[in-house]
Amino acid sequence: RSPPAAQLPSGSTDGYWSQPREQVVASLNTTVDGLTAAAARQRLEHWGPNTLDTRPQASALRLLLNQFRSPLVLILVFATIISLVVAEWIDATVILVIVVASALLSFWQEYRATNAIEQLRARVTIQTTVLRDGTPQTIPTTAIVPGDVVLLSAGSLVPADGLILNAKDCYVNEATLTGESLPIEKAPGIVATEASLPERTNCLFLGTSLRSGTARLLIVQTGTHTLFGHIAERLTLRPPETEFERGIRHFGYLLTQIMLLLVLGVFAINVFSHKPPVDALLFAIALAVGLSPELLPAIMSITLSKGAQQMATEGVIVRRLNAIENLGSMNVLCTDKTGTLTVGVVRLDGALDIHGQPSERVLEQAALNAQLQTGLSNPLDAAIIAEAQRVGKDTPLARKIDEIPYDWVRKRLSVVVEDGPHAARIITKGALANVLAVCDFVQDGATTQPLDDTRRQTIDQQFQAWSAHGYRVLGIAHKQVGIQARYSHEDEMALIFGGFLLFFDPPKPGVDQTVRDLTRLGVQLKIITGDNGAVAAHLAEAIGLSVSGMLTGAELNTLHDEALWQRASQTTLFVEVDPNQKERIIRALQKMGHVVGYLGDGINDAPALHAADVGISVDTAVDVAKDAADLVLLEHNLDVLHAGIQGGRTTFANTLKYIFTTTSANFGNMLSMAGASLFLPFLPLLAKQILLNNFLSDVPGMTIAGDNVDHELIDTPHRWDLPFIRSFMIVFGLLSSVFDYLTFGLLWLVVRAAPTEFRTAWFIESLLTELVVALVVRTRRPCWRSRPGRMLWISTLVVALLTIAFPYLPGSNLLGFTPLPPSIMIMLLAITALYVAGAEAAKRWFYTRWV
Repeated sequence: RSPPAAQLPSGSTDGYWSQPREQVVASLNTTVDGLTAAAARQRLEHWGPNTLDTRPQASALRLLLNQFRSPLVLILVFATIISLVVAEWIDATVILVIVVASALLSFWQEYRATNAIEQLRARVTIQTTVLRDGTPQTIPTTAIVPGDVVLLSAGSLVPADGLILNAKDCYVNEATLTGESLPIEKAPGIVATEASLPERTNCLFLGTSLRSGTARLLIVQTGTHTLFGHIAERLTLRPPETEFERGIRHFGYLLTQIMLLLVLGVFAINVFSHKPPVDALLFAIALAVGLSPELLPAIMSITLSKGAQQMATEGVIVRRLNAIENLGSMNVLCTDKTGTLTVGVVRLDGALDIHGQPSERVLEQAALNAQLQTGLSNPLDAAIIAEAQRVGKDTPLARKIDEIPYDWVRKRLSVVVEDGPHAARIITKGALANVLAVCDFVQDGATTQPLDDTRRQTIDQQFQAWSAHGYRVLGIAHKQVGIQARYSHEDEMALIFGGFLLFFDPPKPGVDQTVRDLTRLGVQLKIITGDNGAVAAHLAEAIGLSVSGMLTGAELNTLHDEALWQRASQTTLFVEVDPNQKERIIRALQKMGHVVGYLGDGINDAPALHAADVGISVDTAVDVAKDAADLVLLEHNLDVLHAGIQGGRTTFANTLKYIFTTTSANFGNMLSMAGASLFLPFLPLLAKQILLNNFLSDVPGMTIAGDNVDHELIDTPHRWDLPFIRSFMIVFGLLSSVFDYLTFGLLWLVVRAAPTEFRTAWFIESLLTELVVALVVRTRRPCWRSRPGRMLWISTLVVALLTIAFPYLPGSNLLGFTPLPPSIMIMLLAITALYVAGAEAAKRWFYTRWV
């Protein structure tokens, strides 16, 4: 019986690998059949979730407080305090209201984005099978507790540290902990107390995964108490910085330098000009705030969140938000063929003898091998069993004695079955060449003949002919052996070759159109497969994939890294590739400047998924592949990925729109005000007016995430380009300053406006130009040929009308505004219209020159 819910582990589990399993079970107050549901709930409350991330979830209050941790906000709070000290109560109140309003706007949008992302991620959480109340149940891995008994199979991630209760052909990848690339066999038992990590062969650890076999694991340590948790705490690992994040960081450095020079310079010059020091300081600070894209983090969160939600409607779940930009930049996609380019429903088209004739013996042997193997289930075995059942050759299972599991070096799997009172039989199935390598004889009808060179040549000719027609060909072999306690791959020798297994997996309907669509998007498709070249070439021809080169795994091994870099870019088909070579191919493509995506769903795809700029898996993938992926497809379908790429590029484009708007309008306006303050006898705008201007212009900015994107920005991959953005900022910033100084000249020299009237007019002109330039620079087309998103258009129109009405609203005098005569208002609207024409002309010149 399982322990009652109130009991917790009472004994010590230190050195549990050196203790008998009964003692460890007792110390954990559990049984070999697991915990009760009540006991598990009580332990989860005591130890907390099984996760390495101990940071509290971002609650609404925490997100709100985070808005006030920004250096820009703190600067404004400092400015408010200064205003209060010098008894500028109205200025202090206005600044404080604007700060709070900006923070609330950013908080609301970010809170909604965060909730949406958490809901999406919950759809692809890793699940684990545990024994609860003595029956298997599937639960989230985070709900695992000490004392749980977990059932694992090939492809499973080990959810926590524990002791093996029983195992069969259990080979584990421990490279994340030991650096050893080859799988290690695990089995129940007792090892020495001082055993090193690799020597603890009776334990499984968090961060590792099963390559083959099965295991029943008693969980001893979870979360941060695991070995992997201790390592993670010491290293405090960060995910690698994406290209887009690196660009944002460099962009931030550029703006910080400009802001620092602007604040110090403007403050010093205005003080030397005998203007009020407090006003000069507030003005300089407000200029810095006005120049900064303070909503960029929120805009990025909102844009990425909306992008993730849109991609979810297309069947793509985003697990790591920053991968969206890389998906938009991706120009090479590497994928296996089975299930992605093909239907994935494999059919056994023939069980044939050495003469190519149907053979019941071959089918029966293949069915025994497929039914008795305990490794990762695969479609080939399912197809064999289905065909055997269809023709009535689904024989009763023979008694299995042992199994020699599949591995990627041998590329074959053997089962040993009882074959009489004192005899056994090995049945081996695998890649044809690898099966033939351990065969010395062939089954020719009722007789056994030597496998001489002539027969090998005949077999190879048949293999090539079938492969050229798209068939995947496996070999089947057998031999009689004596009864022994254990069998290994050394027993796979001098086998009798029995015949062939032919499988056919037709191309998916419409995949040829998908390949053409990806090509139009500027994405090269490359196939990485373990199949032979003839099968891959046949598929490529069937789906219309233009093949520029083929490279086998054997050839790849002979290439130095520099040579592979060149070959990889020129190669479409990578065939007969083993899993360890996949990551090397990805790295080679990246070295040549490609942004590489990798689509995989198998045990051995995890290294390549980690290495790729965009790791893509499917919802039906093994845990280790799904955990390594940035994106998870709900359908194993390139059509879904095609839509995801478009979504990624839309998100990328809308993020850059905000940056373009900020760097063009804000930079020009702030630069103009800084310059005007040097020759005007008064400040061109008060600090509260600058902040209000900045706040109002950010309202439409929040809607950019849902803006429409021109198809030319989706049809080709785009990458972060800081020199391009810097040039854009200079050109359009200077253009903005030209019209700013035109406005200054008309107001000061022609109209001879008083300070309050000057500031009111300049506030309206600067905000209107910033609003309209956002509609101009959001597209490379003429602005009237690119329809903005509905919310962007509406919010821009509402803020523009509010801007014009501001001087006439009650209480506007508190903000330092005064009603303007109609002549000045008409002049401001005319300057705005002229600015739009100038921005359109500059845009055409800029893109023609730059692109």
